[in-house]
Amino acid sequence: MKLQLAKISSEPLDTAAVDAAVAGPEHGAVVVFTGVVRNHDSGQSVLALEYQAHPDAETFLEICCAAVASESGLPVAAVHRVGDLVVGDIALVAAVASAHRAEAFTICATLVERIKSEVPIWKRQRFATGTSEWVGL
Repeated sequence: MKLQLAKISSEPLDTAAVDAAVAGPEHGAVVVFTGVVRNHDSGQSVLALEYQAHPDAETFLEICCAAVASESGLPVAAVHRVGDLVVGDIALVAAVASAHRAEAFTICATLVERIKSEVPIWKRQRFATGTSEWVGL
């Protein structure tokens, strides 16, 4: 299966574009995951996040998405945002299409977990206390 879309972006993410990258008349299910900046983590109030990526992060994202597409035989797409984000902003959009929903849900979950573990992107959480913490270094 050909990789549909894999991109790192400093601009707000377009969920419809990621959905459209995998959708087709042969697919009865398109699962789109949106990772949204939440207002808490580990019992602390989060005000904002800063995402930074390795210069080759987009290549790693392409490799990750291509591997999932090849292993599953399904179209996949993912876009990850970098830069400063606030609560409610979308940090990641990942999508998978298949003939039936169960497979699309399973493969989308796999895709997101592999992105989190294989793509060199780090986030700095800024807490209401004025402190911050890097995650994923």
